[in-house]
Amino acid sequence: QVQLVESGGGLVQPGGSLTLSCAASGSNFRPIVMGWYRQAPGKERELVAAITSGGIVTYKDAVKGRCTISRDNAKNTVYLQMNSLKPEDTAVYYCNVRDAFQVAYWGQGTQVTVSS
Repeated sequence: QVQLVESGGGLVQPGGSLTLSCAASGSNFRPIVMGWYRQAPGKERELVAAITSGGIVTYKDAVKGRCTISRDNAKNTVYLQMNSLKPEDTAVYYCNVRDAFQVAYWGQGTQVTVSS
C-alpha cells in the first residue's frame, strides 16, 4: 500500500514563498516520476512540475522561473519551492507519483491561497 503525505500549504501574500513537500511510503516502493498538480475552483487539474528519478524536470510555463521542484530519492520525498506567488497560483496542490509500471498515486491535496 502506497501512502503519500503532503505538507506545506497555507495562506501567503502575493510575492511570498511556500515550499510543499510530499513523502511517499510503501514496501519496496520506488517512484520513477514525482510531481505536483493543482486544481483551482472550476478548472481542470493541471501539471505544475514533475521530476524523474534521474533528475529530469518539467514545469508548467506559467511557473517557470518561480518554482523549483526537487526530490530526495533516499527519502522518496519531493519538494516544490514556490516563489513570487501570485493570486492565480491559488489552488489545491496534489502530489502525484508514478512507479515503473506507470501506476499513479495521488496525495490528499494541500490548499495554497495567495491573497492580501
